[in-house]
Amino acid sequence: MADAASRLVSVAEQLLGAPLPVRVRAWDGSQAGPPGAPVIVVRNRRALRRMLFKPGELGMARAWVAGDLDIEGDLYTALGAVAGLLWEHDDEGRGRSLADTVRDPAARAAVRDLIRLVGPPLPPAPPREEVRRRRHLHTRRTDKRAISHHYDVGNDFYQLVLGPSMVYSCAYWDAPASGGSLETAQRDKLELVCRKLGLKPGQRLLDVGCGWGSMAVHAAREHGVSVVGVTLSQEQAAFARKRVADEGLTDRVEIRVQDYRDVRDGPYDAISSIGMAEHVGAERYLEYARDLYGLLKPGGRLLNHQIARRPQQDETAYEVDAFIDSYVFPDGELAPLGTTVTMLERAGFEVRDVESLREHYARTLRAWVTNLEGDWARATRLAGFGRARVWRLYMAASALAFERNQIGVNQVLAVRTPETGTSGLPARTRAWNS
Repeated sequence: MADAASRLVSVAEQLLGAPLPVRVRAWDGSQAGPPGAPVIVVRNRRALRRMLFKPGELGMARAWVAGDLDIEGDLYTALGAVAGLLWEHDDEGRGRSLADTVRDPAARAAVRDLIRLVGPPLPPAPPREEVRRRRHLHTRRTDKRAISHHYDVGNDFYQLVLGPSMVYSCAYWDAPASGGSLETAQRDKLELVCRKLGLKPGQRLLDVGCGWGSMAVHAAREHGVSVVGVTLSQEQAAFARKRVADEGLTDRVEIRVQDYRDVRDGPYDAISSIGMAEHVGAERYLEYARDLYGLLKPGGRLLNHQIARRPQQDETAYEVDAFIDSYVFPDGELAPLGTTVTMLERAGFEVRDVESLREHYARTLRAWVTNLEGDWARATRLAGFGRARVWRLYMAASALAFERNQIGVNQVLAVRTPETGTSGLPARTRAWNS
């Protein structure tokens, strides 16, 4: 009887219809696969049961979160190899379709061998960090629950990952290879948003999805504006309020636990929405855009900072990523950039500038992973073993996705242009990048 690793590699190659680009080390100490390749560690048979009952990304994610599956060596190299198996198959000869697998006697035999290897085929319970997937309703109640799952992990954990800035969106680096700090790059991003919004002393800013108050504090302190920040996270709001008080800005910054749909005290001179619109959902996006349009005074500006996915030939076939939906952002949805711009225009906005920060986000994510890995023992104490593993996998895989142009992030500057047609923007808008 062959050792476990050799059997696993043989089964995987039969099912994939291609050589396995990683090396496997199994629970019995055996190893198989190409020498020098990244090593996938299968710690027990339970990892295989998870993948057998949930083939593909979600089964592997469950095994990873539970610690049944691990990676030895460089995480990015290993994820890059595995991504090629899970997410980059197409219909042009790479990989094997399910129909081909079912028809192929050798592949069916491989599946039977896998079942014999894993023992009694009882599905293990999902890790407790997994959220039950459901239809994306995006009601006030479900949105609050989703936000709580993602953000109420503990402020100390987020401080460890994000650093002193407590900004949970991509930083703005001077150059891809510059040696600047994450803290400086995050400050520069906040300042970039303020310059695009043209903030002036005495104006009112609404910060939608204000997080831990970084944008609100920066805008009030550096530009003299009055800010209302809204979040659905109790933990974020408590942290942000203390931060505002420590900065002596309570007369200019108000932090509310409030849904943006319930804000009724407009008009505002400007609105910032940084890393929040991904939670809105496709069915609610036009409502979101119209609500923000209605909260702005004529001539007011919106800065919408949002992750985007690549468009599909058949947009009706789009499905939310199973791992992210189950473990990271419940009910989060990504839209193509063109869809976002169209919705903003349908709501009445004039879109004046679009800037891609894709490479900036890849570098930011790698910095966050470095922070997490650098204090791993404390991270697991703060968030728990499974949750810390969720974040490590999510951020590293996302960094690769940004680097490979599988997803992007864009700042869209839009104006509630009055009937006179006077936008109030300078003729050469990119002066704010200087």
